[in-house]
Amino acid sequence: MVQTQIKANGITINIEDRGPEGAAPILLVNGYTSTMMSWPVELMEGLRERGFRVIRYDNRDVGRSEKLTGLPDMREIIAAVRAGKTPELPYMLADMATDGIGVLDALGIERAHVMGISMGGMIVQRMAIHHADRLISATSIMSTTGNPDLPKASDAAMAALQAQPPAEDRESIIRHRMKGRRVYESPAYPRSDEALYELVAREYDHMYYPEGGIRQYAAIGCDGSRVEELKSVRLPFLVIHGLADPLVPVEGGIDTAKSVPGATLELIEGMGHDLPVELCPRYVELIAAHAEAAQRKNAAE
Repeated sequence: MVQTQIKANGITINIEDRGPEGAAPILLVNGYTSTMMSWPVELMEGLRERGFRVIRYDNRDVGRSEKLTGLPDMREIIAAVRAGKTPELPYMLADMATDGIGVLDALGIERAHVMGISMGGMIVQRMAIHHADRLISATSIMSTTGNPDLPKASDAAMAALQAQPPAEDRESIIRHRMKGRRVYESPAYPRSDEALYELVAREYDHMYYPEGGIRQYAAIGCDGSRVEELKSVRLPFLVIHGLADPLVPVEGGIDTAKSVPGATLELIEGMGHDLPVELCPRYVELIAAHAEAAQRKNAAE
């Protein structure tokens, strides 16, 4: 396992290559404001045991990857979007997709499987739209298409996502983020307080940088609907979504699968907006079987 920093798409990206070198690569793409430390070890090691080279990285503006500058004015952005104009932003989701492709370039990888959670799923969709020649397969987990007609997050989930910590010391921030995660975690698989504290503390200690979240939020909000573009995707595409997700309702996953021709949809009872350890064996089986089928198809062509 190697952690290092590389140059990708003109910026510094922090990566971890768990290997084994020579195996089929699978690139893991994080969600909104989360770092690469959010991925369950059970999921990564399960994929390694199935014969994949597991690579994860911090998106720009989070973790130990490069931090950008310029804080967008959300009121101006909203006004521009409502007026049908394209606002000026530090970067878009398409730029974040190119970051991931840049990681593959830096590692000398021609093609890879990619999978992303939440915002990471949106980035994976952008990879499939703009960089299909670099992908063997794609997996979008608890994500959505940007379709404005879909149901929104519950009031409680949105409030939890946007709430600010009461103080800026480490313990206050960790406890605050734990409280928020409790709102949208999987109701059938709640973490113990100890396990949740460990997860949130691990992310905080890796790098706590709330300013980056403002720019990422703007990139999500201004990406628009990807439905029409997804109709042109011809990659093996897997969609996984929880039936109990209050942050990105299940309709987002259903719409993603409907938009990509031939996509496979897997809906999971009791899963919210997280990756419970108890479900990792199921995730591994779904993702590995999907990727292996894509490899067989690729070899036959």
